[in-house]
Amino acid sequence: MTFSMKRSLAILQKDYKDVSKNMYVCFTLFLPLVMAALYGRMGVQSIDAIYMVFNISFTLVATYVQSALIAEEKEKNTLRGLMLSPASPLEIISGKSLLSLIATLIILFASAFLIEYQPGNMVAVGLALLFSSIFYIGMGTLLGLVTKSAMEASVAVMPIVVVFSFGSFITPFIEQYPILKIAEYMPNLQLIELANKVQAGATFMGVMSNLGIILLWALIVHVFVVIVYKKRMLDE
Repeated sequence: MTFSMKRSLAILQKDYKDVSKNMYVCFTLFLPLVMAALYGRMGVQSIDAIYMVFNISFTLVATYVQSALIAEEKEKNTLRGLMLSPASPLEIISGKSLLSLIATLIILFASAFLIEYQPGNMVAVGLALLFSSIFYIGMGTLLGLVTKSAMEASVAVMPIVVVFSFGSFITPFIEQYPILKIAEYMPNLQLIELANKVQAGATFMGVMSNLGIILLWALIVHVFVVIVYKKRMLDE
């Protein structure tokens, strides 16, 4: 079956209508912007603070909104209908992810504007943010598939918000506890490391390893998404 962008866009349009009626989800979208506006007014320019706003945007927008969209479909028993429709799994997953991706990129751009963040290497930072968005949307899709309702998803997403939004606070403890060194490879910390390298004048080649690790995380989580999605097709 060939990929049909028309089907994916139809799913996007449906999701937009659903989200526009959900005031709680709409309110969540504005939280990172409020933080960014406050930081901008305070003149905060540290990479850790700026990227904490970005990472909160990822968890609250890319992950939470995506998980809510998927879980709500399950709650209304409409996801099963999508699975049985002529749309392929790729069309459904991409269609269900488009709204979260667009919303995430808009929030990131608006947050950067409010904080007045202008990285030296826009291409490297832009790719890192895009790859990170894909990873967090994959996390949201996975979470939505394993939860039964939007309310359950909103509770299940909290550990992800804590770990990936404020995970940078673990950095000072890495030297004291070597076992925590593995945390350096988390996508949120790789993103901060990339940003610090760019701030120090690193070239695109100098951050290729960070981009590669973030992209690898995105690919791995989407492999799990496909596995769980296919299992749901057989179970339901």
